[in-house]
Amino acid sequence: MKVLKGQDILALGFMTFALFVGAGNIIFPPIVGLQAGPQVWMAALGFLVTAVGLPVVTVIALAKVGGAMDALSSPIGKVAGGILAAVCYLAVGPLFATPRTATVSFEVGLAPLTGDSPLALFLYSLVYFLVVFWVSLYPGRLLDTVGRFLAPLKIFALAVLGIAAFALPAGDIGVAEPAYVAAPFSQGFINGYLTMDTLGALVFGIVIVNAIRSRGVDSPQLITRYAIIAGLIAGLGLALVYICLFRLGAGSHAIAAGASNGAVVLHAYVQHTFGSLGSGFLAVLISLACLVTAVGLTCACAEYFSKILPLSYKALVILLAGFSLLVSNLGLTKLILFSIPVLTAIYPPCIVLVALSFCKDFWHSQSRIVAPVMLVSLLFGIIDACKGAGLADWLPTRLAHLPLSEQGLAWLVPAVITLAGAVICDRLLGKRREALA
Repeated sequence: MKVLKGQDILALGFMTFALFVGAGNIIFPPIVGLQAGPQVWMAALGFLVTAVGLPVVTVIALAKVGGAMDALSSPIGKVAGGILAAVCYLAVGPLFATPRTATVSFEVGLAPLTGDSPLALFLYSLVYFLVVFWVSLYPGRLLDTVGRFLAPLKIFALAVLGIAAFALPAGDIGVAEPAYVAAPFSQGFINGYLTMDTLGALVFGIVIVNAIRSRGVDSPQLITRYAIIAGLIAGLGLALVYICLFRLGAGSHAIAAGASNGAVVLHAYVQHTFGSLGSGFLAVLISLACLVTAVGLTCACAEYFSKILPLSYKALVILLAGFSLLVSNLGLTKLILFSIPVLTAIYPPCIVLVALSFCKDFWHSQSRIVAPVMLVSLLFGIIDACKGAGLADWLPTRLAHLPLSEQGLAWLVPAVITLAGAVICDRLLGKRREALA
């Protein structure tokens, strides 16, 4: 039986970590740290739940079913599962996450050196997605190109930044913004959505499993074990990166007060700490981090859509890279603005799907439980999304002021109530079937 060597398992863990650490992972923690002020660690705790805990749990859930998202979503039916998968792949692929990797790496790393002009962004994104296209053509080599080469470089750069955040703070912690004074944990929790890591985990599951299989491992038990180990290594790495970036942001009040996003905070800190060399260092760090994630997302999306569309993997890589290139030229601010409502709507049913996948032995029929709870979480997630999109005035007063609505968690209470009702129905229907038998 073929098994992975210790160095291969470590490379797999590094690859998984590198796939996750992209644009959102680097720009959101600093702004949370800056705005949370003295409440930074409570906000960090909420952030770590959605940006580390959920992705790791999702990788484990996918590993248990072979890595494919359609196997995980089977309780809600083939059509609904297919729609959910397509939405997730598109959201973390060419619509939001992949283009965002290019715009973030440009605006944080290169724009301070070249100027923030549309032409500079276009030329940078063109070269960027040509590299993404070239590396994505060979998904079987990801463990070598990413796990053994790009990931260690990325980890080294992040380690330098992380050590500096604690050893060379830019200043004292500032005053917390009102939202973080009122509810720091839930603010961090919602900001963790924006990293898209849970959706990314749903997409990367098959990439991780295929990387294991590329080494000749075909035992389902071993594949599951290695995928879980890789997820845990990645989770530990993510937590360390976030803690460092929270500290960086919290101590940057004196140099980045009033910053509109984490990219501004990062640039201000690096310029303050490392001087002119800092801009070059940051450009390399951000480009490496974002490039690896873009490759992983492009491979995953091409793998998925090649199975359901009459297009080859290579043709899809070309289409995905080309479309991402076009979307990336909208700019970072517009991309974040568009993505927030969509993520707020689709995250709740994805969280429900992953959480309930671990409880399937507690009821007679998965579909009776999973389908209604996911539907309710989606409906109330859409209500939160409407509020996030500035459409709260269009909603009835009762819907606009649901329990936990101010924290962006209006879906949670209805989902728990639906779960309780679904479990009772499942017990009753299950007993009836047994009685008739």
